[in-house]
Amino acid sequence: MPHQRVLQPRPVERLTVLRHLDPWLEGASRKRGLAVGFAALAAAAVMGVSEAAFWGADEALNQSQARHLARNDGLRLRELLTDAETAQRGYLLTGRDDYLAPIKLAEQELPTVLSRLRGQYASSEWEALVADASRRASEKLSELQLVVKLYREGQDTAWHGLVESDIGREKMQAVRDAVGQLDQHELAQIATERDAVVRSLNYGRIGVHGLTLISLFGLAIFLRRNEALHTARREHAQELARERDRLDREVARRTAELTELAHHLQTVREDERAHLARELHDELGALLTAAKLDVARIRRMTRNNAPEIDDRLKHMSELLDQGIALKRRIIEDLRPSALSNLGLIPALEILTQEFAQRSGLQLSLELMEAPSDDASRLAMYRLVQEALTNVMRHAKAKHVRVSLAEADGWIQLHIRDDGQGFNPEAVGAGHHGLLGMRYRIESLGGTLQLLSAPGRGTLVLARLPLREDPEPEPAPVTAPGELAGPSPS
Repeated sequence: MPHQRVLQPRPVERLTVLRHLDPWLEGASRKRGLAVGFAALAAAAVMGVSEAAFWGADEALNQSQARHLARNDGLRLRELLTDAETAQRGYLLTGRDDYLAPIKLAEQELPTVLSRLRGQYASSEWEALVADASRRASEKLSELQLVVKLYREGQDTAWHGLVESDIGREKMQAVRDAVGQLDQHELAQIATERDAVVRSLNYGRIGVHGLTLISLFGLAIFLRRNEALHTARREHAQELARERDRLDREVARRTAELTELAHHLQTVREDERAHLARELHDELGALLTAAKLDVARIRRMTRNNAPEIDDRLKHMSELLDQGIALKRRIIEDLRPSALSNLGLIPALEILTQEFAQRSGLQLSLELMEAPSDDASRLAMYRLVQEALTNVMRHAKAKHVRVSLAEADGWIQLHIRDDGQGFNPEAVGAGHHGLLGMRYRIESLGGTLQLLSAPGRGTLVLARLPLREDPEPEPAPVTAPGELAGPSPS
């Protein structure tokens, strides 16, 4: 048998793998944090540009709306005065009162329009022009009202003089000029505000486009880094898979070596037991037999002449008989001769009978012949011996059942007791009997199962493959004078 190596686990390799994984995990976490920060920054920038563009355009639109309102009021002022002047002339030509409606409308709306104009241009460079236009518009309306009044009163000379004078035309022209200047100013301001809106929208569009491009660039970088991260992860996963496969192969190899080592140790142990049994049988048996024969001769010579010596020799012969019996028990424990001479079933019957006598338990046997070799028979015998020893020590059982049968090409050995049972997962260190038997059974190509639970007894189930029965190995033969019995007289 070659020398067996005891392999120690190599935790350094596992620590090396973990050290390789730690920087990768830290880098992955750091990259995820950078990606999240970049995404948040890009989102904030896009929202900031969008909000800035919105508020800039909103402010320009509000100002443009105010410009439109001012322009409308100026145009409304000119419209009211023009309609009122036209209505006055129509009334003067026809004398019909329905022509006076625009004048009445101007009387109602003109104060409000003028008030809004003054409010819109207050504290500005156009305030004086608006004030002058308002004064002239009021005077023009008053002049129109005065002409209508004189016409109704029949003062033809008076209203003709007012109409033919240039005062009303000058006032109307001043209002038209002021309104025209304001209109040009507001149109210029409206164009400026429109340009501001367009500018704000362009800025927002450029900003959004720029940030979108930056975001796309960042996304491309992130995808590239992410792909690199996934590649590194796959490589690490493959490395871990290779390491796991290597460890599985290492575990399988070491398990096979441990099983082979257990088989070797069991074989060496049985060989040593057989050798010791032969030595005890040959050497010690011969010595004890010779000593017993010598004591018998001396007793025949001294029986009549020295009764006291005969009693001592008789006691010595009894001690020799006890030594021979003890030697026989030791030999049977080391290497059961019944197993080699009679077979497995008679050896199990003898073993269980002796166990029942020593323990006081009830044993029931169901044993059937099955082809097996010497190693399988010895393994099953030792398994029954170990199981019965455990039952007597720990089980507190009343009945034990041992069955041996053949099923589906396997030899099945069952040892069941009705004891207190235990939890197999909670067995502490130092209990190696059944563990050694497990390796022994597995080294022969079989399996061993231990089924138990607290309060439900224990079942030991062993399965070994069927084997051809080889020629039996001759067992030690007991010497004729080795049998214990009364010394010859």
